[in-house]
Amino acid sequence: MTISNIGVIGAGQMGNGIAHVMALAGYNVLMNDISQQSLDNAITAITANMSRQAARGKISDADLAAALGRIETTLSLPDLGATDLVIEAATERETVKQAIFEDLQPHLLPHTILTSNTSSISITRLASRTDRPERFMGFHFMNPVPVMQLVELIRGIATDQETYAACHTVVERLGKTAASAEDFPGFIVNRILMPMINEAVYTLYEGVGNVQSIDQSMKLGANHPMGPLELADFIGLDTCLAIMNVLHDGLADTKYRPCPLLTKYVEAGWLGRKTDRGFYDYRGETPVPTR
Repeated sequence: MTISNIGVIGAGQMGNGIAHVMALAGYNVLMNDISQQSLDNAITAITANMSRQAARGKISDADLAAALGRIETTLSLPDLGATDLVIEAATERETVKQAIFEDLQPHLLPHTILTSNTSSISITRLASRTDRPERFMGFHFMNPVPVMQLVELIRGIATDQETYAACHTVVERLGKTAASAEDFPGFIVNRILMPMINEAVYTLYEGVGNVQSIDQSMKLGANHPMGPLELADFIGLDTCLAIMNVLHDGLADTKYRPCPLLTKYVEAGWLGRKTDRGFYDYRGETPVPTR
């Protein structure tokens, strides 16, 4: 099937990044959120990010203008029913995602493909709550979307080959690389990445090292571009905790037990960069470790 019109649900960092790359690739994008302020902020962010690309010579001014012209916004979820492909990028809570798909379902075209940008939730389970499990799959972008080259494509147990092929074609048109993952908790990237971050938090919790020494050790000792605690702050500690809980509940293995210190930070509302405090305090000119 040919995909021309794409609906994006959620105008946060992931949603606006997805809208950004889709519009640059020539797709018409309709972005939805429950907040007009979020939609306005998303257009501002997309414009700024594309302008940086133009300033660096990665895209032309004509490309920028054309891409921005392909993005429209709406507060009405049913408006997305007329698109060929829907990418849900809302909060990483299963009940929220299920409610979105249930509300959207009556307005969908027969051929519309539904996908979720979930980083860990069961695709099969999400699909089972819709009228089209064969046209439902995981479409997991990495953050930040315009920069990262990988997209995980996750088939649920009922996903058909035509749906997978259509989504794979979209990834290729974006100039990104698709990695096929089976529908197990965390898929590939977060199945490996989140336990590493969780172990770094345990290392901090047990006093093996402080924030600075842990991050410095992994950057200089393992050549990681960002330390695990710095990365956790970038991702969002609430998101890290949610994924660890999915791994722990879904795989029933104690090695995935979230570190109590990670839970404590989330309970305190210290979620990382988005709240200006996490394992680092970002309220000054330079980040300062909080432990």
